[in-house]
Amino acid sequence: MYTNELSALLWKERELLELLQFKLDEQHLLFVAGKTRWLSMATREIENVLEKVNNAGLVRAIEASKVAIEWGLDSHAPLSEIAKSAPEGIEKDLLSAHLTALRQTTEEIARLRDSNEQYLRAAHRSAQETLAQLGTDPTLYGRTGEPDAQSSAAQVLDTNL
Repeated sequence: MYTNELSALLWKERELLELLQFKLDEQHLLFVAGKTRWLSMATREIENVLEKVNNAGLVRAIEASKVAIEWGLDSHAPLSEIAKSAPEGIEKDLLSAHLTALRQTTEEIARLRDSNEQYLRAAHRSAQETLAQLGTDPTLYGRTGEPDAQSSAAQVLDTNL
C-alpha cells in the first residue's frame, strides 16, 4: 500500500507550506515596519521555500498517482478525488484531514501574498511619485556614466533645511 508514503509526503508538504506562510508573514512585517533593507533577503528565502514546495508537490503527485491506480482511479486524479475514493476508516479520514489543512494553508498563503503585493505596489508608486517630483528626467547619469546634461542643475529635495 502506498497510502502511508502518500501521507508522509503530505505531512512534509504541509510543513513546507507552513514555512512559506511564516516567510510571507515575515515579509509582511518588514513591509509594515518599513524595513526595506531586509526585503531582498526575505524574498530570496521565500523563493527557496517555493522551490522546495514545488519539488515536494512533484514527489507527492507521483505517490498520489500510485494510490489512485491502486484504488482504480485515473493516474492523474486530484487529491480531492483520491480522498473521496479512499476506503472508509483511517485512510479516508487522514487524507481528508490533509486535504482540508492544505486548502486552509494555501488560502492563507494567497491572502498574505496579495497583501504583500499591495504593499509592494504602493511602495513602487511612492518611489515613482518621488522621482517625478525631481523633474522630468530623474536620472543623474547618462548611458556612458557621464553626468546627464539635462540633470546637471541642482535640485532641492528638502525645503526645511
